[in-house]
Amino acid sequence: MKNPILVKRYAQGLAGALKDEPEFIAVSRELAEFQQLLSTHGVLKKTLASPFVAAREKAEAIKEILAQSGFTNKTSRLILLLLEHHRLDLLGEILDELPAIWNERRGVASFEVNSVVALAPDQKRRLQAELERLEGRPVFLRYSTDPGLLAGFSLKKGNVLYDASLKGHLAKIKERISKG
Repeated sequence: MKNPILVKRYAQGLAGALKDEPEFIAVSRELAEFQQLLSTHGVLKKTLASPFVAAREKAEAIKEILAQSGFTNKTSRLILLLLEHHRLDLLGEILDELPAIWNERRGVASFEVNSVVALAPDQKRRLQAELERLEGRPVFLRYSTDPGLLAGFSLKKGNVLYDASLKGHLAKIKERISKG
């Protein structure tokens, strides 16, 4: 992550400005569409990154794109704010952080689940049920695969990592051996 503090602040500010779930879904979708446009449209990306293009011209180009896209006011304001502060490159990371912050505001615990292979639907349901039982509240799980774990899985909630992977166990054994 380029600047986790800034990413979190922008995501928190946006989450605080959203009034309900439908608005959260709409703004998230629009930001993802804009992020996709930035990543696939090479000329636009180069223009926005160029120090030879005036900030006013960049803003006008983005405003025209936003007007044609029909994005909501909140989406447009965030994109223009990021452009104004030369932080448009943080948009992808803000999008990644936004669901966890939105869920946190609603009282839902968020976990990142990493496993060697994708978990089966039954495994996902059991894991979610067990975490909801332990947390005493609803949970949101974001899944990803990490072949480096060798076996098992890891859970991350905020800054706390619960490692139930073979890689984690081997690292603990190595640490014990090195300590003597």
